[in-house]
Amino acid sequence: MAPKRPVGAGAIPKQVESPALTKPAPGPLYAALDLGTNSCRMLIARPEGDQFKVVDSFSKSVQLGAGLESSGKLSRSSIYRTIQALRVCQQKIKRHKVNRMRLVATEACRRASNGAAFMKRVRRETGLPLEIIETQEEAQLAVVSCAPLVSKNTEQLLVVDIGGGSTELVWIDLKDVRPRERAQAIMRMHGGFPVCDGDGSKARVVDWISVPLGVATLRDQFRDVEDDAARFALMSWFFEENLAEFAPYKDEPPREGFQIIGTSGTVTTVAASHLGLKRYDRNKVDGLRMTSDEIDKVIRTYLQMGPEGRRADPRIGLDRQALIMSGAAILQALLRCWPTDRLSVADRGLREGMLYAQMAADGVLGEGCA
Repeated sequence: MAPKRPVGAGAIPKQVESPALTKPAPGPLYAALDLGTNSCRMLIARPEGDQFKVVDSFSKSVQLGAGLESSGKLSRSSIYRTIQALRVCQQKIKRHKVNRMRLVATEACRRASNGAAFMKRVRRETGLPLEIIETQEEAQLAVVSCAPLVSKNTEQLLVVDIGGGSTELVWIDLKDVRPRERAQAIMRMHGGFPVCDGDGSKARVVDWISVPLGVATLRDQFRDVEDDAARFALMSWFFEENLAEFAPYKDEPPREGFQIIGTSGTVTTVAASHLGLKRYDRNKVDGLRMTSDEIDKVIRTYLQMGPEGRRADPRIGLDRQALIMSGAAILQALLRCWPTDRLSVADRGLREGMLYAQMAADGVLGEGCA
């Protein structure tokens, strides 16, 4: 509210809005775009306390990585679909007059021999400053996005981001962090993966790995296996084999203080199926905790449906039906390798992590996220 000016003799005082009715000026708008192997997704948001409020969003299945496994290149049709989607994002950014943004591409563009040329074409045709990020930063951003879901009782945390072309896993030690500060300690990792310095406020990354198998690439590895159940079993076993050096607790019983947070379309789809939702509801899915028995029950139901039944199930959706079993195979393998019988579901990922990181760097979030 502007300060009152002195009132001269005979002047009519200017009416000033009551402090109780004054609304704070809206904060600046930020954009975050994640171009993955299958989807192009964007959020536009403004800071609000120690969180943010989404004002616009976009999500489109572009299948950028279609055919990449065999050709090593992004195909013409995939590039065309993706640029059309990016043009929509560019229009939204322009309409909202967004000045602060982070727009990234992940595994498909990292692996494609024409990935760098594609980045140049995107900038030339859309004006968007899209960049390819490395696997460590992708894992880091996924971790930051999940900070609000970290339990106060968690001492060992595994954050899993199941993508289209790769799966990022980050193991974090929180036992030296005060229980009430564990979520904030995760949020502070927006600047990198720190080592613990003994001050009781830092989360320590014990290990992290990027497995070059996601829902699309794992499916493509076993596309020639005709039997549905056999293909699922082989995918789960193969993914577990790729975790051999990242599974020190394999076959150990569940322990207190261990938490897995899973972020991906696979995890949220399994959660929606478990809840029996007729229409997807983020408020019911994000933050849900599922037991391994509940997850196994959903996967068994998927197998009983078969490919035709999964295609017809509205909870899975047409975009997800071809990928849900490879994602479920990854999920099942992870639960066999980590000593907990529960999974926390996160309907969040790189976009949320990028928004938190940008806002924290600008100092526009609440104190808890500094």
